[in-house]
Amino acid sequence: MIFIVMGVSGSGKTTVGQKLAVQLGLPFYDADDFHPLNSVEKMRNGIPLTDEDRMPWLSQLAANIQVWEKEGGAVLACSALKERYRQILQTVPHINWIYLDGSRATILERLQARHAHYMPPILLDSQLEALEKPAYGIHVDVSLSPEQIVQEIVTKLKHMLPLSEFGLIGLGVMGKSLALNLAGRGVRVAVYNRHVPGKEEGIAAAIVSENPALANLKGYDKLEEFVQSLDKPRKVLLMIYAGAIDAQIEELLPLLEPGDVVIDGGNSYYKDTARRGALLETKGILYVGTGISGGEEGARKGPSIMPGGARQGYELVAWFLDLIAAKDKSGQPCAAYIGPEGAGHFVKMVHNGIEYAEMQVLAEAYYLLRYFLKLTPEEIVHVFRDWQAGELASYLLEITIDILQKKEDDELLLDKIVDQAEQKGTGGWSVGAALEYGVPYNSLSEAVMARALSAMKASRVKAAQLYQQQTGSPQADREEFIRSLKNAYQAARIVNHEIGFNLMRQVSEKHQWQLNFSEIARIWTNGCIIRSVLMEELAGLFKTEASILTAPPVVSRMKSWQPDFCDVVGQGLQHGFALPVLAAALNYYLGYTTADSPANLIQAQRDYFGAHTYQRKDKPAGEYFHTNWKPL
Repeated sequence: MIFIVMGVSGSGKTTVGQKLAVQLGLPFYDADDFHPLNSVEKMRNGIPLTDEDRMPWLSQLAANIQVWEKEGGAVLACSALKERYRQILQTVPHINWIYLDGSRATILERLQARHAHYMPPILLDSQLEALEKPAYGIHVDVSLSPEQIVQEIVTKLKHMLPLSEFGLIGLGVMGKSLALNLAGRGVRVAVYNRHVPGKEEGIAAAIVSENPALANLKGYDKLEEFVQSLDKPRKVLLMIYAGAIDAQIEELLPLLEPGDVVIDGGNSYYKDTARRGALLETKGILYVGTGISGGEEGARKGPSIMPGGARQGYELVAWFLDLIAAKDKSGQPCAAYIGPEGAGHFVKMVHNGIEYAEMQVLAEAYYLLRYFLKLTPEEIVHVFRDWQAGELASYLLEITIDILQKKEDDELLLDKIVDQAEQKGTGGWSVGAALEYGVPYNSLSEAVMARALSAMKASRVKAAQLYQQQTGSPQADREEFIRSLKNAYQAARIVNHEIGFNLMRQVSEKHQWQLNFSEIARIWTNGCIIRSVLMEELAGLFKTEASILTAPPVVSRMKSWQPDFCDVVGQGLQHGFALPVLAAALNYYLGYTTADSPANLIQAQRDYFGAHTYQRKDKPAGEYFHTNWKPL
């Protein structure tokens, strides 16, 4: 906690600050000690400092305040005469301002009695003229003795009910975990959950009572009381489902003020986020659409965070987001400003698209190992552990190994789960975006469709009885197929990521978002569901390369993996195994690396029946032709 004792020269800041620091058990710093020599000399000669003189001094103090906060807090004696100066110093979420107020006569008398200080009494009037008294904080009359002043400050501090620094609405799995993450790191957090009789009652109070050690966590079930408990500018994180966001904003708006920040941390559709941001901008409210990935564990221990929208709003909440985010291998937070409008939620949407494909391709690899090779779950665990120990390591592979070992009544729990994969919509949204912008989305689209097909359980069971499909065994030996499958799996994962990043690239160019793909990959290296060794590589690769598949190191690997990629997909399909993502990834790769495709025939057909015209190889690009194709 930072305490700043402020006032004009001669008000007793240093004396009071030193005594207060002893009372609070904190180190003391005097801002006068940080003035550069040329400023000290000006003041010694009775020349008032200008704003230009003060800026380097204030910037240094602002940086030091961040350091002192991390070290446990401090007491600083600083004039901080203007509100502008105080805003510069406000580099941590909460500062306790203590203003020493007094008459000109009292302070002048003190200055005249002071010796060996470079600040002469003649400068008092210039300081009083510049002074903008704060409308907040603790105000104490300097006519009291230093001991009385300190006692009054301590008494007021004890009786002050500190406002919460951060508010969170929606206490489902993610919301609750994020609230505990924030509170566990020392942030004063207010939480609110709607009150629905018989369904959602006393949710916020229950979470507070379940965590008695977190005295900085406050719960509310009345929205107005929740908002009133927040320090200004208010920072409110919404962790509710996308369909309820508009109604919650409508209820919240009358209670907010210009300059407040609303953060949507749910899986909102990016166009809705842009619309809401534009609406709230007209009210002076800063809207930050933020993708958050990591599930319950990530939210509690450190997720990957993708904020977008109002840049000013992001800057007001960045300290909190960085605090709770996962950290990359260099210790930097896995959180970064993504871009304007709905960019944050768009990137999270594509993250989920890649996630769908990565889950599906891993499921296909498992299925081939178990039902094509006839490996036991224990043997598959051995294979996957070998993959996890190298360049294929990922969070999804890690949890799959755990799943394959979980038993219930000595039977594999996985075998008791109905094979109907559900979805919440973000995967479908990304497919829609790819169609809207005309961007190929092969394997990521197939991952979504595979879930849709899995949901047709009754129809699939009936069709299986009708067709009686027979599955075969591999043509090569078991170890050889496992080696080939590993290479095919690696190749498909490269393609999955290429497709996802390509969609982000195309849409970023369309909207001029200027997405930083190296930074996006970096914040996906920890905390999120698709974190992996591959993502670590991509964070570096995007610093010099625009595309994954055209990067020289990737080209050489894909060339070496291509025979196995084709062989695995070919054998799997030939022997009756559906491989939607592996096959789609292979088709994308082969199509992408083919200079001359059969698309010329399609364009000729379009021109034949619809006079849609076509371009010619032997003519300049952009010149169109039409032919009467029907034989005479």
